[in-house]
Amino acid sequence: MLGFIIRPPHQLLSLLLCPGLRIPRPSVLCAQPRPRAMAIFSSSWELPLVAVCQVTSTPDKQQNFKTCAELVREAARLGACLAFLPEAFDFVARDPAETLRLSEPLGGNLLGEYTQLARECGLWLSLGGFHERGQDWEQTQKIYNCHVLLDNKGSVVATYRKTHLCDVEIPGQGPMRESNSTIPGPSLESPVSTPAGKIGLAICYDMRFPELSLALAQAGAEILTYPSAFGSVTGPAHWEVLLRARAIETQCYVVAAAQCGRHHEKRASYGHSMVVDPWGTVVARCSEGPGLCLARIDLRYLRQLRQQLPVFQHRRPDLYGSLGHPRS
Repeated sequence: MLGFIIRPPHQLLSLLLCPGLRIPRPSVLCAQPRPRAMAIFSSSWELPLVAVCQVTSTPDKQQNFKTCAELVREAARLGACLAFLPEAFDFVARDPAETLRLSEPLGGNLLGEYTQLARECGLWLSLGGFHERGQDWEQTQKIYNCHVLLDNKGSVVATYRKTHLCDVEIPGQGPMRESNSTIPGPSLESPVSTPAGKIGLAICYDMRFPELSLALAQAGAEILTYPSAFGSVTGPAHWEVLLRARAIETQCYVVAAAQCGRHHEKRASYGHSMVVDPWGTVVARCSEGPGLCLARIDLRYLRQLRQQLPVFQHRRPDLYGSLGHPRS
């Protein structure tokens, strides 16, 4: 059962799907209306539709694929041109040793299944954080956290390897040492043209570094994507705030597919997958549990907003061009 939220023509259409693709009662999405001066009156049905998938991955890779494939097929049935899957869509392991054991190269069986799925459904796939055995696997015995973008023919059009690794200790959430099994990526990926707009690729912890999002926006990104597996302590405190901040400061859409619920006895994730528009309004949001939400991407609105509020023309790199350096 679908919960439809139909907005006036100047706003985005959002559809929400609850756990198990069923909704016991209509979901309500609370969002502030856009300022009248920034309204867009084109028909929302002409705008590209994107799907944001929320899952609870486990160490069972085949069951995870089955769950993701069901959501992707549902997204295609509803008319989405692009579906976003979260970080660790392939699996969430119990420890670094299991992570390394379950990892695969990009040419392995699992990516092959997603390639076939993209072709079968005829839509693009953002595979938000694949545990990749790179070409240096034999030397390093470590992997990359790799965001893979497939087109509707199943071809790999872009890969981004997570550059900021999550090595943190949050009271109440347990320590996270991503670097125990993962190598940081060496570079950013240029924004990629898709049927929904130009997408800048990032992953989870990257959202805490505005320099990355600004660099992608300056390179032409219109949509920033942060596939994630946020924890139960940082999630309520920072998740929505950071996503809305990245949207406002870059004047981009932000798409954040998230892991949710308990993966196994050692780990749980916050969920709350969402889409944020360039004004900072949450225009689509997943309910609790696995499911998906959908939103239309209005690039005409994005361009109008950038014209009316031209912050990138007002930047002063002569004053703060080296913000990426550590504090002294």
